[in-house]
Amino acid sequence: MIDASSRVIETHDLAASRGLRLLFNGVTLRLGAGEVLELRGANGSGKSTLLRILAGLTRPFAGTVHYSGAPGEKGEEAPRHYLGHSDAIKPNETAGDQALFWARFFGRDDEVAVQALDRMGLASRAGVPGRGLSAGQRRRLAIARLLIEPRPVWLLDEPVAALDAQGRTRVEELIAEHAAEGGITVVAMHGPGFAGARTLDLAEAAGCALAPGGFKGGDAGEFS
Repeated sequence: MIDASSRVIETHDLAASRGLRLLFNGVTLRLGAGEVLELRGANGSGKSTLLRILAGLTRPFAGTVHYSGAPGEKGEEAPRHYLGHSDAIKPNETAGDQALFWARFFGRDDEVAVQALDRMGLASRAGVPGRGLSAGQRRRLAIARLLIEPRPVWLLDEPVAALDAQGRTRVEELIAEHAAEGGITVVAMHGPGFAGARTLDLAEAAGCALAPGGFKGGDAGEFS
């Protein structure tokens, strides 16, 4: 269980660039406890970049990101999970050993790792090294980290990629449960979305060529 009742993510006039082109600009949003926001748009529209900005891994070209939550907590310290395209699975270590490492790293009991593997349908694959897992199983193992260390904010980049129908259903359940507990999820998506989610289409915040001293073009991003 997480305490996220007062958690808020706010951005103001965010812009991101790649080379001499703005990916998006004017993205202003506010997300509170229990909300799910889907990032939509064509490949290269900046969905992954926006997630990395929210995670603190990439600096925006312009604009600000602010997290608020626990009293005295600074924005850069706001606890969050970031799941990118890479699953970060070690090829020579078993799924079970990797889950145990994460549990011990976060100060959790070993049983938490066992339960996370079971929840993700990997109990029977615990003894298999990473190189022996399918793409979908590696994705499931990466997602298991979300269960091992509860955090109020999830930033997920195409979490259902490579998953079969059962795996997708598990992810849908996890996101619904996270929202019910007050957690916030921002997820880059293609294809069918998640129940109750709001949507930000980055095509509505498309940028243009950078100009000396600043940038022009692109209406503010809106989400519904």
